[in-house]
Amino acid sequence: MKKIMVINGVNLNMLGIREKNIYGEATYDGLCEYIRSKCNDTSVGLEFFQSNHEGAIIDCMQKCYFDGFDGIVINPGAHTHYSYALYDAIKSIAPIPVVEVHISDIRSREDFRKVSVTAPACIAQISGKGFDGYVEAVKMLAEK
Repeated sequence: MKKIMVINGVNLNMLGIREKNIYGEATYDGLCEYIRSKCNDTSVGLEFFQSNHEGAIIDCMQKCYFDGFDGIVINPGAHTHYSYALYDAIKSIAPIPVVEVHISDIRSREDFRKVSVTAPACIAQISGKGFDGYVEAVKMLAEK
């Protein structure tokens, strides 16, 4: 069985509260349950982590490396647009494949959101597919 970590960054714990017109009404717990329910037909063990702190996210990625995880799905939140520390962390845990996910279509939002400094370190980026983007990412990693 493959082990996949789903990491959510800044403000993702506020799903269902923040900008419902963009992120919808579902909560963070609802997101995790949705991913679990849609991926129950895959032979993966899913774990979830959320933090608003860049260092905690990096610690989680490094722990995944040492604990032998097979893949990581990450939504860095706003860190996407400026965190070269996350970029370096993703590069440092190779060969673990990492897929970047965004609930909204970052290319159709504010100019600063159109740039991801973390995506070049990832094997793929999925944007604008809502919660289904996470499911697509998990299934992509399950097939690796």
